[in-house]
Amino acid sequence: MDSLQAVILGLVQGLTEFLPVSSSAHLVLVPWALGWGEPGLLFDTVLHWGTLVAVVVYFWDDLWSLVRAWVDSIARRKVDTPQAWLAWLILIGTIPAAVIGFLLSDFFESLFSAPLAVAAFLIGTGLILAAAETSYDRIRKVDTLRLGDALIVGLAQAAAIAPGLSRSGLTITAGIFRGLGREAAARFSFLLSVPIILGAGLSQIAHAVASPGATAWFPLVLGFASAAISGYLAIHFLLGFVRRRRFWPFAVYCWVVGLAALAAVIL
Repeated sequence: MDSLQAVILGLVQGLTEFLPVSSSAHLVLVPWALGWGEPGLLFDTVLHWGTLVAVVVYFWDDLWSLVRAWVDSIARRKVDTPQAWLAWLILIGTIPAAVIGFLLSDFFESLFSAPLAVAAFLIGTGLILAAAETSYDRIRKVDTLRLGDALIVGLAQAAAIAPGLSRSGLTITAGIFRGLGREAAARFSFLLSVPIILGAGLSQIAHAVASPGATAWFPLVLGFASAAISGYLAIHFLLGFVRRRRFWPFAVYCWVVGLAALAAVIL
């Protein structure tokens, strides 16, 4: 992989990880459409950790407050603050993706080499975004989240392991279906991404270390930097976007790209 490819894929990962258009779909379809080779497990891990840095930097104050509240709740054996409750809900919401990803890892990995399935899932993401907009009528805040809400959003995150099903799109719309306002659903989605991206990254690093080989470090650094910077900008953009507008443009985008990919595969 050359430096230009690394920057482009980093930008693709950073922008599409947090916008509801599926980063996994784009990381499958872009190299496939351009005739590039497989980027490899280590590069994929580095890109995901770039987006992890983006969300940690953007929500540093929130995350630090949640960690302190969580540790304090363990020390006192009592969950009696909104921050502690939210921290536990984020951990609980991470469980479905961790369990399902572990049990069905081979199945999900096989989908990454199936552009037809990726395109179909991307169209499905658009349909889910559209369905959320047609049912949107409530404005609960994050501090009203309950255990059932966290589990439903967590199951949506688990389903989004499949390439083409947007993690941010499915988790945000799951929050909307549970009555959250768009901004509250987006914030919970971004916070929920931290444990799963961290855990997946550690797992991928373990696999990469077990299969050592020659490593071109400069493209890795470029990919990491472009994913982190574009991811930070994508978070900022989306939080501003959902305060004023609906998800229809993203739904249409998923349909257009998904149908174009389907046509390219079939024809």
